[in-house]
Amino acid sequence: MIKPSKVRKSAAKPPLGVKGPRKEDLSANKIRLLVADDHPTVLAGLVAIIDMMPDMMVVAEASNGFEAVELWHKHKPDVSLLDLRMPKMDGVGAIEEIHRHDSLARIIILTTYDTDNEIYRAVKAGAKGFLLKDARREELLECIRKVHCNELCIPQALMQKLAAAMSGEPLTTREISVLSLLARGMSNKEIGAKLFISETTVKGHLQHIYTKLHVLSRTEAIAAASRRGLISF
Repeated sequence: MIKPSKVRKSAAKPPLGVKGPRKEDLSANKIRLLVADDHPTVLAGLVAIIDMMPDMMVVAEASNGFEAVELWHKHKPDVSLLDLRMPKMDGVGAIEEIHRHDSLARIIILTTYDTDNEIYRAVKAGAKGFLLKDARREELLECIRKVHCNELCIPQALMQKLAAAMSGEPLTTREISVLSLLARGMSNKEIGAKLFISETTVKGHLQHIYTKLHVLSRTEAIAAASRRGLISF
C-alpha cells in the first residue's frame, strides 16, 4: 500500500518560475449551483453528488422557495436546481420570482411528480430542465451540463406529457372547482349548492370540461384531470 507521504512527494511540481493554478482559478471554471429541497436527506445527497464532480460546485443550499430566491440574488449561480413542491414558495413561484430579475436564469426542476400540469407549469414559468427524483445520477449531471450550455433538458417521456398538456385548452378556476367536487363523489345538485350556482350551470361547466379534456364521461374526466395534476385526492 502506498503511503500518503509518498504520493505527495511524487506529485509533479510546476517548473521553476511557473506558478501552479490557484484555488480560485480552479473554482472559476466550475459550474456554480444553487440547490433547493425541503427534505434534508435529499438535499444532502444532491450536494454530495454535485460536489464530487470536477466541473461543478454547490455555492448555496436552500430548504424552501423563499430562501432559494434570496440565495439566488446573493450568489447568482450558473444553474439552479429546485424542488417543485417546497414550503413558503414552490419551485414554479421561485422560477417566476427569479426571472423577474433575470429572464435568462438557468433553472432545473427536480420532482417526484410527472403529471402533465406540473411539467407545463414549470416549463411555462421558464424552467430549462425537468427531471424526476428517481433519475439516474448520470442523467442529473448531464442535465446540469446541458442547461448550463443553455439547452433544454426534458426526457422524451415527459416531453410527450408536456405536448399533451399544451394541446388542450386550459380549464378555468371554476371548472377545476367543479372537477374537484366531482372527484369527491358529489352530484350536480350538490356541486351547485356548494358553489352557489344552478344545476344547469354545473352541467354547462361539465360539458366544457369534457370538451377540453377530450373525454365523454365523469369518470374519464376525473381520470384525465388526475393524470394532468389538475386535481388531487
